[in-house]
Amino acid sequence: MLKNKNIILGVCGSIAAYKAALLLRLLIKAEANVQVIMTRDAVNFITPLTLSTLSKRPVLTDYFDTKTGEWNNHVELGLWADLILVAPASANSLAKFASGICDNLLSAVYLSARCPVYFAPAMDLDMWAHPATQTNIERLKSYGNHLIQPGSGELASGLIGEGRLAEPYEILEAILNTQSNQQQFKGKKVLVTAGPTHEAIDPVRFIGNHSSGKMGIAIARVFHTLGADVTLISGPTSEHAPEGVNLIKITSAQELLNACLDNFPHADITIMSAAVADYRPKVVAEEKIKKNTDSMTIELEKTTDILKTLGSKKKEKQILVGFALETHNEIENAKDKLEKKNLDFIVLNSLQDEGAGFAGNQNKITIINRAGEHFQFKLKSKLEVAQDIAQHTLTLL
Repeated sequence: MLKNKNIILGVCGSIAAYKAALLLRLLIKAEANVQVIMTRDAVNFITPLTLSTLSKRPVLTDYFDTKTGEWNNHVELGLWADLILVAPASANSLAKFASGICDNLLSAVYLSARCPVYFAPAMDLDMWAHPATQTNIERLKSYGNHLIQPGSGELASGLIGEGRLAEPYEILEAILNTQSNQQQFKGKKVLVTAGPTHEAIDPVRFIGNHSSGKMGIAIARVFHTLGADVTLISGPTSEHAPEGVNLIKITSAQELLNACLDNFPHADITIMSAAVADYRPKVVAEEKIKKNTDSMTIELEKTTDILKTLGSKKKEKQILVGFALETHNEIENAKDKLEKKNLDFIVLNSLQDEGAGFAGNQNKITIINRAGEHFQFKLKSKLEVAQDIAQHTLTLL
């Protein structure tokens, strides 16, 4: 599966760096092309000569060779790579990656890359458990990177606990498992909606909501990674759509309806995660409304129920998924929505869950299917929630 793949192996300063030689041998045996990049601290734990001999390529540590002046182009390296693996990944390097600090060749290549990135942490147990490290881990995962969980056991400090680098065969196995699952939706057309809608009051004001679009964009990213042909219809958001996804930008509920009606007939799977306005101003002022009175009344009219409209048009083999954001009677209201709108399953969000919601990077969901079964998930990053939604969708295919 890794044959002829271009892999960058990043090695950071850690006593576990000696395992990089064993890991490199496994990658070479898998017939991958491996370029090793070491941080300056890493060379104190294992020599570049060892890794250069095994990879049959010069090991890179700096932006340029001080003797020859030859530049190691971080942009070209990032584009060359089909996969980046950082093992061991130190707490210091994880912090740099998470924050976008670019003070060495490895972090510059990471920021330039467009390929999947895996990191296998290695550090002492208190460093691993520290809130700063865990926050960096969650941030990296929210960017779409893959964590290879550290193991537990005796550490270099003499303490016993979590933080030791996963064994080389475990790291390779984790990569192979991910790669083998990446084409589960190959050949499927997936339609995803994301973000809010803005309903104009006048040329400068609108009615909207707090949706950031993060959840829908994470869903689009996951399905694209799993091989699907993804179309993302997105309302106004500062989030960037995943590369390779067909993006359709909309503003209002009517524009969202039109885009959905155009694309829904061709979709095998539709995930409606957008937060659509239920009402819009009946009359939109052509000019900015002046502040001439102490109060103002805006008459509203109902928008078209897009989810119900699509449910009425759904063909037998199409999968339609809706979202429900509730503040009370959550399960009952979600079940009612599931039935009335002809959904295959519904994703329930609760505003009662601390840490979950519109603007953040985490969410906590319950999936309810047509049989009335509930699948509750703990608080996770929105990317992990998107993965759970994709895996549940897979059970329906």
